[in-house]
Amino acid sequence: MKPANPRRRRRKVMREKTCRLCENKIFQIDFKDVELLKRYTTEGGKILPRRITGNCFKHQKLLAIAVKRARILALVL
Repeated sequence: MKPANPRRRRRKVMREKTCRLCENKIFQIDFKDVELLKRYTTEGGKILPRRITGNCFKHQKLLAIAVKRARILALVL
């Protein structure tokens, strides 16, 4: 018999991420809504990926376009 391994890692139970924009029935993302855009960007100004935010493909694409437009107008840095 093998001794029990004290360094055995436990698996984290991950809950399924849902798209917050779908839940709130937001169909269009406005590039002038700075508070919403800041929620989905890092301090450095990079757009957070889908695997972290849990957005669906459609909303992630709309979000990326809105962030890029806001960067051009210097609303989001």
